[in-house]
Amino acid sequence: MSGNSDEATAPGADWDALAASFDDEPDHGLRDAEVRRAWAARLASWLPVLPGDVLDLGCGTGSLSLLAAEQGHRVTGVDLSPAMVELARTKLAGRDAVFLTGDAAAPPVGEQRFDAVLVRHVLWTLPDPGRALRHWRRLLRPGGRLVLVEGVWGSVSPVGIPADRVTALLGPLAGQGRVERLSDDPSLWGREVADERYAVVVTYG
Repeated sequence: MSGNSDEATAPGADWDALAASFDDEPDHGLRDAEVRRAWAARLASWLPVLPGDVLDLGCGTGSLSLLAAEQGHRVTGVDLSPAMVELARTKLAGRDAVFLTGDAAAPPVGEQRFDAVLVRHVLWTLPDPGRALRHWRRLLRPGGRLVLVEGVWGSVSPVGIPADRVTALLGPLAGQGRVERLSDDPSLWGREVADERYAVVVTYG
């Protein structure tokens, strides 16, 4: 999903049409070495230390999936866009990764359990984010963690979901969590940003 403060992409966008240019955004394609290093470092601090099973929901072209795979994790990526899924499969060819076309809110993974569920710039687009969070929580193994990267983008007509709303929705799910501000780190975005960008990491069990 797009996290560009200039053009936060509305729910219902044609992601197949956007797939070819999706990686042009610095935080999507991670083509710049500094941006890539910044995301790799953050991801290493959010995901389990030991190699495990990571579910990347709304995986787009698989840039974060690739970083997770490079850190030794087994990755399952899910995206609604078949074109995005194909690009992700190409990007992670030869890696321990599987990509599925499906709804991030109700991913087609059956009863499979994961050590981490990673979701970037997806929660704000969902009609019932609380329901999605409850479902994602059930996909975790004991000791698993939920990693949410979200924000509020734009100043004239801002879109997104504030951190305090996410933490309120997570409250009933009774995990041990923290909020990490990301707006102050331009290396993640390839430029200075002024809007609210953050990660919430919650560990269960």
